[in-house]
Amino acid sequence: MDKSDIKIIPFQKATAEHYHLMLMADPSKTIVKSYLPRSYKFELVADAKLLGLVLLIDTRPETIEIVNLAVAEEFQNSGYGEKLVHFALHWAQKNHYHTVEIGTGSTSFAQLYLYQKCGFRVVSIDRDFFVDNYHEPIIENKLVLKDMIRLKKQL
Repeated sequence: MDKSDIKIIPFQKATAEHYHLMLMADPSKTIVKSYLPRSYKFELVADAKLLGLVLLIDTRPETIEIVNLAVAEEFQNSGYGEKLVHFALHWAQKNHYHTVEIGTGSTSFAQLYLYQKCGFRVVSIDRDFFVDNYHEPIIENKLVLKDMIRLKKQL
C-alpha cells in the first residue's frame, strides 16, 4: 500500500466496519453508542479501505477529548495510530482548542507509550473505572483492567 494514498477524512454514518474498530478500542457497544452521536468522527483510509479511526468530543470550554482511537489489526505497529493522534492534535489546534485529553487502560502499555510519545502527560487515575462501568472483566496483557489513566496535552 502506497502511504501517499492514505488520508484522514470525516465520516458521518458508522458502518459495521467502523463499529468493529471502535469496539477494539472500547469493548462496550452501549458506551460507544453514548458518545458516537456527539463525536467529531474521522477515518484513516487508503484505496477505499478503512485502516483506522479517531473520535473526538467536546468536554469543557476549549477542551476536547479523544474518546476512541483504533487501527485495524493488520495495520497496527505501522505508525497509523501516531498519525491519527497527530491529526487529532492538529485538528484541535486549528479549531481553537487549548487542551486535548485522552483516557486509556492502566494495562494498555502500547497506548500509554504512544500518547506520551505524542506529548501527553499523565494527570490522574480513575480508580476502578473499568470495574464500575463495564459488565464483563477486560483482560489486557494478561492483566485484569481496573483503572483508567487520564492524560492531557496543552496546545
